[in-house]
Amino acid sequence: MPQQYTYLLLDVLSVLFPFLLSFDKKVAFYKNFYRLFPSIAITATVFIVWDIWFTISGVWSFSEIYTLPIRLWSLPIEEILFFICVPYACIFTYEVFKTYFPTGADFKYASQTHLILLPFFILVILLYYNQLYTTIATSVSLALAIIVQYIKPLKWLGYFYTGYFISLIPFLIINGILTSLPVVSYNPAENTGFRILTIPIEDSAYLYAMLLMNILLYEEVFKKKN
Repeated sequence: MPQQYTYLLLDVLSVLFPFLLSFDKKVAFYKNFYRLFPSIAITATVFIVWDIWFTISGVWSFSEIYTLPIRLWSLPIEEILFFICVPYACIFTYEVFKTYFPTGADFKYASQTHLILLPFFILVILLYYNQLYTTIATSVSLALAIIVQYIKPLKWLGYFYTGYFISLIPFLIINGILTSLPVVSYNPAENTGFRILTIPIEDSAYLYAMLLMNILLYEEVFKKKN
């Protein structure tokens, strides 16, 4: 297989099994498509604008070797697909946990996790305000965390954290490949320099913000009211 299909293949692999299992009778994820796809579309729009800005600003760049020559707004087409495939897989994981572990919403660690994350996010912003990626990823995560904890406390927060921590495993695998080849390269001047192997630590905050925005829309905006 030509190297230029590498990123596309990673997109497909990330969503293939979640999509096939979406028609499982117990989870029946396909019944939630009416609220899934609007949530993904809105969040993807926000993150694509963010992505374009960072690409133009030189915060990160994409290899022409491992991507197709198709570009939209300076982004490889696979990067656009990333914001569809990864949220789909993550929200599917979230729904699977809700189905098979129905008491997950009662987990007390959700609020406790917030009490740790909020001051941590603030500290990171204060320490690394000169690093654009670090500041923006952490600030967006902080804003969303405040919304779901204090402005409107939400019962599904325990599910979210479980889904997020589980999703970190495949996300880090996929991202490990993307950053080790590299398919995407990061400007070291715009992040802390701390990495999980080849992955900037900021990517975990990026996933947190992307997944939390998706779930917030999925559960609160587009869900049918009983």
